[in-house]
Amino acid sequence: MDERDLAAVMAIESRAYEFAWTEINFRDCMRSGYYCRVLEAEGQILGYAVMSAGAGEAHILNLCVRLESRSRGYGRLLLTDMIDHARQLGADMLFLEVRPSNEPARWLYEQLGFNEVGLRKNYYPTRTGREDALILARQL
Repeated sequence: MDERDLAAVMAIESRAYEFAWTEINFRDCMRSGYYCRVLEAEGQILGYAVMSAGAGEAHILNLCVRLESRSRGYGRLLLTDMIDHARQLGADMLFLEVRPSNEPARWLYEQLGFNEVGLRKNYYPTRTGREDALILARQL
């Protein structure tokens, strides 16, 4: 992911999430040296992922596939890339948060070896308040 990708990334992000990341969030991640990837096919960005790493662990901060391209294995490709890169960086553990209501994502994470290790109360904003986040982890 680089500056040229941000318009497409923001279009995907804003359609996927009611409370989306801002362009500043993505710029800050790139500036900080986080692992920021886009998945592109035929000149079109289909999805992206952002991961931070340090002190023997990595954390997937954002992973999203555009709505029209879901259920085609692209999320699995992005997640597998994050797992592989976290290993290359020497991380022993990979973490992420997911909404309990996001069953497709939870299924994918479970298929790739993530297990629930905790709960963040009232983590995600919703129209009617807040939703908890499940903390998932995968040993690398």
